[in-house]
Amino acid sequence: MACRRRSRMTAERCAVGKRQGWWVALALLATMSGVASAAVTAAASAASADTPAMTMQAPGVAGLAVTVPATETGSITGVVMGSDDAVYEGATVMLEPLKRMATTDSMGSFLFAAVPAGRYTLTVTAPGFRTAHQSVTLAAGEPLALPGIVLGMEDVTTQVMVNGDEREIATQEVHAEEHQRVFGVIPNFYVVYDRNAPPLTKREKYDLAWKSIIDPFNFIGTGAVAGIQQATNAFSGYGQGAVGYGDRYGADFGDNVMGTFLGGAVFPAMFHQDPRYLVLGTGTTRHRILYALANAVICRGDNGHWQFNYSGLLGSLAAAGISNAYYPAVNRHGASLTFENLGIGIGASGASNIFQEFLVRRLTPHAHAQTDTP
Repeated sequence: MACRRRSRMTAERCAVGKRQGWWVALALLATMSGVASAAVTAAASAASADTPAMTMQAPGVAGLAVTVPATETGSITGVVMGSDDAVYEGATVMLEPLKRMATTDSMGSFLFAAVPAGRYTLTVTAPGFRTAHQSVTLAAGEPLALPGIVLGMEDVTTQVMVNGDEREIATQEVHAEEHQRVFGVIPNFYVVYDRNAPPLTKREKYDLAWKSIIDPFNFIGTGAVAGIQQATNAFSGYGQGAVGYGDRYGADFGDNVMGTFLGGAVFPAMFHQDPRYLVLGTGTTRHRILYALANAVICRGDNGHWQFNYSGLLGSLAAAGISNAYYPAVNRHGASLTFENLGIGIGASGASNIFQEFLVRRLTPHAHAQTDTP
């Protein structure tokens, strides 16, 4: 030692120095122990007050105790499978209320680690399967393994609607219309009792117009009108007698042919519009009256949308203009009379539609049943 071979006084001083050094070392050690204890205690206090703790003795240091929180978290594992007992990969598992999500692996397994103790709900979803819910209770530090969660197949409602071909339905509609006669005699071809009836093809429009023109009642009705005109001396330029009656008959038949062909086939085919009146058949009386009046100037297009009735109005104007070619000059009154007659025709069409809506079907023995094509 450094104090060897010194004088007695020097030796005494050296001994005093040794004692002072030991005391300093002990003081430093005590100070360090106090700081360590304070730090560990502060860390333990920061943990949840409800968390139980355990005390550990620091090795090699007497009286130095370290307090640490006990582990409370656990885990939840499980397997998701279908009703055929086959595991399901890719199912989504939601842990509520923690909002934690997991996806099943190729073995159908899922895992939630570090889950605090408590009650939870597992929500399992997968495409094509019904959502499954399972409640679980996890104890502190428990590794909870659930039995297989079975997903039931989702309920699927298959609606099978058997419809004929649209063109076949339209053809059947036309055939039914060709047998519609008021009192079993007067043709009622341009009325359909299905407001959702398929549109007519161009050929069907021409066929319907042609059959309406050549119908026997058309010839009889034209003859009756010509007779009334002869009796009242209407269109006096034709004169009287057989010649006058023949001229009137020819003019009336020409009006009928031109009006039906232009307004019922040519322009409807050109503008892709339906020349028929589609009976509403249901609703309040007021609603049906307004519908009937509106159909004097509007019609349904072949695309199913309601449109201004270009075909019907232009057909009437064109027929009136052409009639000036064969009416007597004395009975031609220019364009003003043509437009005046057009207005009268629109009003008459509205009135006719009202009769069709409320009355005519009751007087038509072979009227097609009221339906609504899907």
